[in-house]
Amino acid sequence: AFAAALQANGVGEGTHVAIMGPTTRDLIVTIQAVWLAGGVLVMLPLPMRMGSVDGFIAQTRDRMRFAKAEVVVLDPQLAAFLEPQADDPTFVRFDDLRPETTGLSAADWKRPTPDPDGLAVLQFTSGSTSEPKGVMLTHRQICANMDACAERARFSLDDVVVSWLPLYHDMGLIGLFTIPMTVGVELVQAAPQDFLAKPTRWMQWLHDYRATITAGPNFAYALAARALKRAEGLDLSCVRFLLSGAEPIDGPTYRQFLDAGAPFGLNPNAAFPAFGMAEVCIGGTFPEPFTGLRTDVVEAEALESEGRAVPATLGGEVATRELALLGKPLRDMKMRIVDVETGELLGDRRVGELHLAGTSVTSGYYERPDATAELFDGEWLRTGDLAYSVDGELVICGRIKDVMIVGGRNIYPQDVEVVAGNVEGVRTGNVIAFGIDDSRSSQHIVVVAEARTDDANGLAKAVTRAVSNEIGIPPREVVFVKPGTIAKTSSGKLQRALCKAEYGNGELQLID
Repeated sequence: AFAAALQANGVGEGTHVAIMGPTTRDLIVTIQAVWLAGGVLVMLPLPMRMGSVDGFIAQTRDRMRFAKAEVVVLDPQLAAFLEPQADDPTFVRFDDLRPETTGLSAADWKRPTPDPDGLAVLQFTSGSTSEPKGVMLTHRQICANMDACAERARFSLDDVVVSWLPLYHDMGLIGLFTIPMTVGVELVQAAPQDFLAKPTRWMQWLHDYRATITAGPNFAYALAARALKRAEGLDLSCVRFLLSGAEPIDGPTYRQFLDAGAPFGLNPNAAFPAFGMAEVCIGGTFPEPFTGLRTDVVEAEALESEGRAVPATLGGEVATRELALLGKPLRDMKMRIVDVETGELLGDRRVGELHLAGTSVTSGYYERPDATAELFDGEWLRTGDLAYSVDGELVICGRIKDVMIVGGRNIYPQDVEVVAGNVEGVRTGNVIAFGIDDSRSSQHIVVVAEARTDDANGLAKAVTRAVSNEIGIPPREVVFVKPGTIAKTSSGKLQRALCKAEYGNGELQLID
């Protein structure tokens, strides 16, 4: 009935339909209805917090415009934030699609002509608000990836999936929602804010619904480990698959969660560290099920200075890094590691850029030929990740570029820089943001800015507040330097790597 209502509102084969709303039954039904009507799904993300309504509205309109959305379906509570403008697409509320409102039923639905190579999803990356990139995913590509994921994970009709992941993120949309939907597995879908407000709920849901499959980023397992220390009466023995992805996987954090779950019957072999990205639909490499968390311990100096993963022993005489083994490529996928500078194919335990190819790989970014050209080397997709292989298994070291990964989100420095630069007292265009790793394989944000102020502490608080409101994550540190000293190239481009090095070496010229 929802699909018939969408068709009555002009949705047909290839129509771009944007949806925005919290995780509700209406949202889930509308997602399915878009595909049933023949449309292309565009999920609009919700803000982490409503600290900057203007920024949220501007970002949403940017995504609608870049996606060329012809119909936008909104939760009634959010519709008030997007006042219709003259050049807007058709706005529809969930209430407008209900059978009791439209008078339509499933009998009014018109089956579209199947097109395996037609777009199914435009998945926007979380980049600059002014130039978002929409990953083009066809029905054929998504189905190939879902089949390969389900095969490697050994999905069966006896499984029960519990997910609180947001449906505007590929891990939540494709991995934990669409796969169960197509396989026919029972899905219990919660809202991310329900988990974040009380992480114990995730574990309670696993117990209540006898879940066998769930997933989350590294930070979620850290929160759940702490919650389990206060839990009582749980039975987690049914869980066989605990996927960790979307951000760097920290071995000690994962182990703390597994140890905390052991008194409740949690099987440590359920740990399932994996690699994926929107550009391959969701799944890139998976381990074999029931093998648990396996890590590669290597010499830190060789890894960081020479690009070699030299095996070492934890607690030995040399400094080490412990990195998760992420399994092998899924069916009909292949990977290679190449030298970042020369493109030379590298062997085992040599660090280079990860490239992927196969049936699940996107054809590129929507109407962004420049970005698409940079994405590919022939058939190979450049992931932008530094990695190495061990007997055919993938190990990720980090990002080549300067993306900051915080709390499962990819935070782009230019977004932080724009917000900080708009604070009165900060010199616009003379702000650099970068990430600093902490002991748990996540990052915190540092902002370095040129400023003229007599109250550095007050200005730092203002910058922190602005970034927190706009981006959703506060910087750990705000540093002010003298005008004219921020690192730039001769053409005026910001030099983030040099600025980060100056910060680390104590070489920044701080204001008095």
